Amino acid sequence: MKSIHKWSVVVLVLAASARLAENPGFKRVLVEKVDVSVTGREAVIARIEINPGVSVGRHTHPGEEISYVMEGEGEILIEGQPARKVKAGDGFVVYGGLKHDARNTGTGPLVLAGVFVVEKGKPIATPAP
Repeated sequence: MKSIHKWSVVVLVLAASARLAENPGFKRVLVEKVDVSVTGREAVIARIEINPGVSVGRHTHPGEEISYVMEGEGEILIEGQPARKVKAGDGFVVYGGLKHDARNTGTGPLVLAGVFVVEKGKPIATPAP
């Protein structure tokens, strides 16, 4: 039974990731995934690259996204909040469950170092309407 459940989770994670990965101008590369001191949570560290003029697409996370802008400039669009302009050297936090999007408004790649503290076993991101 545990084996079946484990594979179900893997399939769900891959399916959700595939939907966001359909955007050819957006790439999230997993750097590290490790358990944290909060039961049922894990930290996922990723390098995120968004090409000029590209939006990631509205989505949510099952926990917090804590990101640092390494290169470029863009906008973070969180539902119910004004658009937030970001550039290299800025950081931002998106609370779990909030529908949001990121858009590259610059002429070069928008590169982020993202740390996600999320519910263990859930997809890191889920597309949102």
